[in-house]
Amino acid sequence: MTRPIARKRWVTRPVLLVLALVLALPAQAERIREIANFAGVRDNQLVGYGLVVGLDGTGDQTMQAPFTGQSLTNMLSQLGITVPPGTNMQLRNVAAVMVTADLPPFSRPGQRLDVNVSSIGNARSLRGGTLLMTPLKGADGDTYAIAQGNLLVGGAGAEAGGASVQVNQLAGGRIAGGAMVEREVPLDLGSNGGLLELELKESDFGTVQRVVNAINNEFGRPVAAAMNGRVIALDGPMNANSRVNFMAQVENIQVTPTEASARVVFNARTGSVVMNSAVKLHRAAVAHGNLSIVIDPRFMVSQPAPFGEGETVVVPDTEIEIQEQDAYLRVVEGADLVDVVNALNALGATPSDLMAILEALKASGSLRADLEVI
Repeated sequence: MTRPIARKRWVTRPVLLVLALVLALPAQAERIREIANFAGVRDNQLVGYGLVVGLDGTGDQTMQAPFTGQSLTNMLSQLGITVPPGTNMQLRNVAAVMVTADLPPFSRPGQRLDVNVSSIGNARSLRGGTLLMTPLKGADGDTYAIAQGNLLVGGAGAEAGGASVQVNQLAGGRIAGGAMVEREVPLDLGSNGGLLELELKESDFGTVQRVVNAINNEFGRPVAAAMNGRVIALDGPMNANSRVNFMAQVENIQVTPTEASARVVFNARTGSVVMNSAVKLHRAAVAHGNLSIVIDPRFMVSQPAPFGEGETVVVPDTEIEIQEQDAYLRVVEGADLVDVVNALNALGATPSDLMAILEALKASGSLRADLEVI
């Protein structure tokens, strides 16, 4: 005798993801400072290794992170304290961290920088900790700033009775104004006969030409000359004060950049699909359909006859069914982005399906756009 005891049903179906569509407005005039930078005027990245102390038992476990104990021993020796060799220090209130900061251009000694502090060991939390004096070095190995101070950790967590709860990240924090600049980065603008270089953020020959014409029209003489599709040479004043005024005037000149090339960007992690307004779709026919797999397990109980010598057992009986949605051949064509989106939405395509459809349209020559996966 058998009878069903349970029934479950799993259906795998396409995951509905978000399609992000950017309807770009016509190109508008922008200040040069928004699309270009002067060569050399940039931030410099700093990094350092340090220790955070004062933790409430949430620091590194020295057995799994031996470098924490080694760092503390070296620091104590510099302070005149000798730790006997072979001492097993149970350091639960200390954590090894990496400290990072950005050194802005024209920074001078004495200025303050914000720093980020991140654990590199197995510390459970940096909340309530204090960063000890940490040198911050540049790519050349020289020290440009010193960091120290109390951490601000945005997360929170609690543990009790084997249960725990955590909000946001506890293994990283920030110190506002936690570093002081000790050395400036030398930068001599216009030292080569007043020559300056203006670099576009995105290479484009058409935009370079427009920037050169706008600058020369502003000053009424040929002070700008294009060197390539990104760099523009400027003949600036020799005097430092006049050079700063010249650079400020250049940055505020209005220029209309050329329209960006047609591009479709896929985000493989989130499933987002972004197109700009230059995307064009020529006449093409597309067939689209999805598969749906239904798994229906049934568990039957097999019982022996009364007073029999058999045993009651559970017998699985699973049914698998594959369903395919109807796919129709549709003609899609669009002169602009709205027509393209409407045509593809008429097929009922999800973002993951759009990726495959757009790649096929690109291969067939119907889609006039560059495809980029990030």
